[in-house]
Amino acid sequence: MVRPNDDFLSTPKLDYDGFRAALREDWGWFSPALEANIFAGKVRTRRVFGFVATDLTCNTTRVERTESDIRRDDVEYYYAVVQLTGGSKIMQDDRVVDFAAGDVVLLDSTRPVTFIPEAEHRHAQWLSLQFPRQNLVSHLGFEPQGGACARRSAQASRLLCQLALDPVSDAEPSSASAERYMALVVYDLLGALFAPPVPLGSRHNDKLFMRACRIIKNRFADPDISPREVAAEAGISLRYLQKLFTVRGSTCRHHICSARLDHAARLIERRALIKTGQPLSDIAYACGFRDYTHFARGFRQRFGTAPGAVAAGGSGGDNARARVDIGHVERPSTERRDKRAVWPARADATMGDDDPEGEEHAG
Repeated sequence: MVRPNDDFLSTPKLDYDGFRAALREDWGWFSPALEANIFAGKVRTRRVFGFVATDLTCNTTRVERTESDIRRDDVEYYYAVVQLTGGSKIMQDDRVVDFAAGDVVLLDSTRPVTFIPEAEHRHAQWLSLQFPRQNLVSHLGFEPQGGACARRSAQASRLLCQLALDPVSDAEPSSASAERYMALVVYDLLGALFAPPVPLGSRHNDKLFMRACRIIKNRFADPDISPREVAAEAGISLRYLQKLFTVRGSTCRHHICSARLDHAARLIERRALIKTGQPLSDIAYACGFRDYTHFARGFRQRFGTAPGAVAAGGSGGDNARARVDIGHVERPSTERRDKRAVWPARADATMGDDDPEGEEHAG
């Protein structure tokens, strides 16, 4: 249960008409169900960082804002409603939200909405914050969907409740400039709660994917580089990094191995051209591989020939095919790869797209 302000308990009770009139002044028309029982409700309106805030409770079985109510006042705003005590259902458009104490739901004044308190919580209490529609949309950069619910477990929900439930009368009222900044804080909390999920194929995610690829390109020679380190340097979670590669038919670990193998192939071909005699094991270690056997096995799988065959510099079929492939960095495609074919020596031990630890070792 979220504890409302104690002074709300002393707010005078209102009858049916008084309750509707108190809401209508700042919120427009609402229609509580009129039943045989004696109606009793409370409404208290105040300001929270420049926004209209209303604490309310009533003993009716239903409160609605109907199409008729919307036509009567034609107001346009969003309102974030916090369930303070009890529980209820809130319906807007096709969404039905089971609403518990501490949850926050965002509603659209231009769409019908229905509040139904649970039978055992007939005197449930709500807190509502009103946001001018255009101002909120301009600040967030998107148009929120009415009926979206943020659970009390979300940190932004708890912060929003704390801000809205601070004592009404502060000993030292905040300055106008401070209030403007706090209003932005409230808008940002709403953005954190109700922003739509970013599709993995979006431009934003393409940029994150390219950032991860650049990190790999710059650091593949480090034998300690792992998907976890790539994720940390990119500023995203390991699981999110995995998704960026999975939707492109690959894994981060596979991409690291491919970058190492391609660079090793270029070095080996250069070795053959200028006849340096550099040990192939040195090339493997310089490209980030810890074990030459694993390197040679991966090289044959990647290019269809052994590293030594390329180093010999012959002109046979295997060598020609290797030279065609060398220098072509393998990119994630739209086709899902056989995970066991990424790195045969370690496939059984380390593969697993759904396990954050499954991509921990890349070489």
